[in-house]
Amino acid sequence: MKVTETIPRRYRGTLMDERRAQRRCQLIAAAVKVYGEKGYRQSSVKSVCEAAGLTERYFYESFANSEALLAACLSAVSVELSAALERVGNATYASKQAQTRAMLLAYFRALKNDPQSAKVFLLEIRGVSAGVDKAFADSLKSFGQGLACILSPAGTAVSDIIQAGVTGGVMHIALHWLAEDFQTPEPEVVEAAWKLCSVLEPAA
Repeated sequence: MKVTETIPRRYRGTLMDERRAQRRCQLIAAAVKVYGEKGYRQSSVKSVCEAAGLTERYFYESFANSEALLAACLSAVSVELSAALERVGNATYASKQAQTRAMLLAYFRALKNDPQSAKVFLLEIRGVSAGVDKAFADSLKSFGQGLACILSPAGTAVSDIIQAGVTGGVMHIALHWLAEDFQTPEPEVVEAAWKLCSVLEPAA
């Protein structure tokens, strides 16, 4: 084998793998925009590629089908939300209640600031397939566990069904807020969600 065959090919000074990763990111960003505006079921591979400024050849370089792209969009949106919550959660607060309210505000504000991503995360992923539903359920479970870790003392167990109920309630508040085009003031939305989350606090 020639030595040159072991060196990654470059295109205009950029590694081919980096170019491929860049195109994948372009497609995900374009899909979030297209799905958020038109809806997943009303959008084609062609429309996503046009929005990304790429040909369909590059779509199939990264994704087997539209469902795989949708799952990647869910993952990308979840990562962004988790990062926003983590930044807030790592700060210092006067109480656990204040920390939870701050995290809820960050969550709702992130949805409001990027309504297209919010529509993908809250609406477009529902009922597409068992695999996508599981990915969404896993992201909700992670969110509920994060809230329970803040509000419940170390070593205090919170049942999965209670976490699921609280998380589902918070999601329905978010869905209602999205449906009304974010008309309710943020403090009211946060307070409503907080009342649900307070169930995770241990009884006095």
